[in-house]
Amino acid sequence: MTSLSVEILAADAAEPITSAGNAQLGIAVLAGIAVIVLLITKFKLHAFLALTIGSLALGAFAGAPLADTIKSFSTGLGNTVAGVGVLIALGAILGKLLADSGGADQIVDTILAKTGKKGMPWAMVLIASVIGLPLFFEVGIVLLIPVVLMVAKRGNYSLMRIGIPALAGLSVMHGLIPPHPGPLVAIDAVGANLGVTLALGLVVAIPTVIIAGPVFSKYAARWVDIQAPEKMIPARPSADLEKRPGFGITVATILLPVVLMLVKALVDIVVDDPENGVQKVTDVIGSPLIALLAAVIVAMFTMGRAAGFTKEQLSSTVDRSLAPIAGILLIVGAGGGFKQTLIDIGVGQMILDFSKSWSIPALLLAWLIAVAIRLATGSATVATISAAGLVAPLAEGMSTGEVSLLVLAIGAGSLFFSHVNDAGFWLVKEYFGMNVGQTVKTWSVMETIISVVGIVFVLLLSLVL
Repeated sequence: MTSLSVEILAADAAEPITSAGNAQLGIAVLAGIAVIVLLITKFKLHAFLALTIGSLALGAFAGAPLADTIKSFSTGLGNTVAGVGVLIALGAILGKLLADSGGADQIVDTILAKTGKKGMPWAMVLIASVIGLPLFFEVGIVLLIPVVLMVAKRGNYSLMRIGIPALAGLSVMHGLIPPHPGPLVAIDAVGANLGVTLALGLVVAIPTVIIAGPVFSKYAARWVDIQAPEKMIPARPSADLEKRPGFGITVATILLPVVLMLVKALVDIVVDDPENGVQKVTDVIGSPLIALLAAVIVAMFTMGRAAGFTKEQLSSTVDRSLAPIAGILLIVGAGGGFKQTLIDIGVGQMILDFSKSWSIPALLLAWLIAVAIRLATGSATVATISAAGLVAPLAEGMSTGEVSLLVLAIGAGSLFFSHVNDAGFWLVKEYFGMNVGQTVKTWSVMETIISVVGIVFVLLLSLVL
């Protein structure tokens, strides 16, 4: 099951596991988040344990039966690990092959040689945007992390100066640009034109990613001046390698899952027939699991064998790639469990109930609804699906351009202020070796900038359409 299907199932959850009113649910959400933050920052408890305890506290404050709370948390953890965990593992294997074979060195050396110090953040945001177009955010991170960390280390850059542009490129694609799954769901829900949405999405995305990426990274690097964590930096390959894989074949191998997923998205749009033979094939090879698995297998030849690895060395590389991500998997999984608990106690419906009485312009209403659901549930896709379903009737009578702007307003809102109930928050924190406060000051603020700048440009475009 892919991340998208997991989150769609979450969005379509059954009746809430508690009969608490909206006021009690609001208090429960604040209390649950406070427990997590307090346990991590004050008592230095491991994030996995803090998220687990925080989820139980959330259910207790909401008046949900303990058995139902445990079931919700376990379901969310299992779905997240099933949907994201396998992708993280495959990405880690690919990253280790990239590093051990010398392929990452080849990419980093080429980037450093071709790009000046001032141009490096711009190069990173461009690379991340290309890679992130058809990928889930988590997949894009595990593909980019080795390159980001090595560029920061070799070039002696602040990690935030390099990492924030890469994260911004991935996140903007995630929320605003079809054929990414989130925008596609919103396009279908409100009946928008895909081509028009893509064109307007690019108009909004380009200035948004510039402001949230290279521009904001200057300030993020001052606020959180850290270097790439040594434990996450791929080790330099041994000096006795026969040779390093070439730059072209290395980049092609990394982009293979991107291409496969993009082909699937394009075929789904052009053919749009689940019974068509070509679409059936691309649906399989373009799924995140198969696309990344194919890249790993190809990398064993284009990187491992090209560097002279024996079968034993390949096996050892795969084995050593998995140990460092055990803690990350548990933390990300627990974040998914907390998110599912939020959804199952009825927080999403609480937000929808409040939003029905808001009397404001349609585009701003769509953004605010998505923001509220994003803050409550931690899921950009759940926020997109729920908000799109609620505001879909508003699309009646709108022009083609206005309907597309409605999709973009929802997408921008779905990215607002990622925090402790978002699995992506923990993924960024662990990979970049930051504490909770540092992650909020960089990653969370960056997400908020994307969301606010995005809706500003959407509203400006609405004045001329």
